[in-house]
Amino acid sequence: MSKSAPTTRYIRTPGTLGREDNSLTFRNEKGITHIPINGLKELYLLNEISLNSKVFTFLSMANITVHFFDYYGQFRGTFYPKEARVSGKVMLLQAKACLENRLPIAVAFVGAIAANIHEVLYHYFKHGNKEIKPYLDWLKKDVPDLLPKIKNVPTLLSLEGEIWRRFYETFQLILPEDFVMNRRVKRPPDNPINALVSFGNTILYTKTISQIYHTHLDQTISFLHEPSDRRFSLSLDLSEAFKPLIVFRTIFEVVNNRRIQVSKHFDKKYNYCLLNEPGRDVFITAMEERLQQVFEHGTMKRKISYLTAIKYDAYKLKKHVVEGTSFTPFLEKDRR
Repeated sequence: MSKSAPTTRYIRTPGTLGREDNSLTFRNEKGITHIPINGLKELYLLNEISLNSKVFTFLSMANITVHFFDYYGQFRGTFYPKEARVSGKVMLLQAKACLENRLPIAVAFVGAIAANIHEVLYHYFKHGNKEIKPYLDWLKKDVPDLLPKIKNVPTLLSLEGEIWRRFYETFQLILPEDFVMNRRVKRPPDNPINALVSFGNTILYTKTISQIYHTHLDQTISFLHEPSDRRFSLSLDLSEAFKPLIVFRTIFEVVNNRRIQVSKHFDKKYNYCLLNEPGRDVFITAMEERLQQVFEHGTMKRKISYLTAIKYDAYKLKKHVVEGTSFTPFLEKDRR
């Protein structure tokens, strides 16, 4: 079991989650660990963990969200407490916005993706990596020119895919050779860099689920991604602008500083590659540090963390669908 942020606990080994008085217990072959719930907001179960209905009831009463993963690191679902923030009015207005105003909102998400990737890559250009310049110019000049001309979501998704594809191509200029991405492979990831991207994206997705829970927004009504019966597609939308800043900056840091190495931190089989337990621990610690990083927010005029910025984006979107105010996802360049 690893602990990274005071509000989050990650359990990485098989075992049984139980309740004892006003705390949780985790029992495995090494014994029993007591988990105080004071201040706890999220549990990540990253292996095969058993728990019963009494534990679920206790977690619900304590307002603790639980994210479930299987042995292979695949996200399987989220349990969160009884809906205390449901609003029929907001749900109807959100659905109306999806039907009538979907494209402008989706365009805003893609514009933020491009702008934030530019901020991440500009760091390397500034420190001497001049080969990145053509992609930086494309992000800064061509993409903003293309976005207003797009007439439908499928065309927008095609441009988004091109933004990510070109971004992945720059990895050969940033990362060691054994972490270069030849192509993006998700289920299952087939090499170390795909394993890091898949795991990082999933952690960010679940963090976004937890932040949206604090609003009245419906997790299944989305704008960039197709609304879905089987996943919280709004969390996919809201997490996109943060991927370059949180997931990929974390990957570049742990790889280039050799905190994660191919020889030590991965399990490689004939058709998949996954982070092993030490690798997950290193990556989770680094990503939590990134999520909790505090900075001055230009609009809010106060210091916040990236995690709070995700929640703030959710509130901005809610205000947009309810009051019609403008919506712009978080932009790194607005940091002070």
